[in-house]
Amino acid sequence: MVVLVSRSGRHLQRYNKGRRQVVGCIPYRYKDNFDLSMADEDAFEVLLISPQRKGKGLLFPKGGWEKDETIEVAARRETIEEAGVCGDIEGKLGTWYFENKNGDTAYEGHMFPLFVKEELDLWPEKDIRERFWMSVQEARKLCQQGWMKEALEMLVSRLTSQRRRTKMDLFSRINRGSSGHGTVLRLGCRAQVLTPPPPSPAEEA
Repeated sequence: MVVLVSRSGRHLQRYNKGRRQVVGCIPYRYKDNFDLSMADEDAFEVLLISPQRKGKGLLFPKGGWEKDETIEVAARRETIEEAGVCGDIEGKLGTWYFENKNGDTAYEGHMFPLFVKEELDLWPEKDIRERFWMSVQEARKLCQQGWMKEALEMLVSRLTSQRRRTKMDLFSRINRGSSGHGTVLRLGCRAQVLTPPPPSPAEEA
């Protein structure tokens, strides 16, 4: 069950050496239809949200890490509250140290990938935020925070590396196969069935 009210107040807020600890996610999904000839980063999309103050670009969901929750629980909670999506939290992308524009507040930011499995119709901040699925290229242009852009590049590097390994595994299995059956390869949340071409008359002979 999803709680439809955001947490408020900072009495449980975590700090590390004076830096407010915040945590967030980069929600992503694989496109419904893509093939192995596509550029690696074109195979998936990421979800950005509008800030509470309009006209300041877009960002990934993030918020304060509180004392009564683990870092993964905090990341998942903030993503549900702000973006209204649920899914699988994956290994942390990194830790960033930054300040607000005025330079009077220091932060320690942690970012995770979240592989989206469900989009909610109702979520706590639905009335004050919009959410937008877009390509990585679009996200680079529209994301307003430098540290989040760095986290995005970390995610792109990780997913494209995994995809290249998957391609290599696919091709090696096709080359090894001689039974004439199709090869099934899971790509994100989709499966593609790749059927080898029929043998030529010369090969049959």
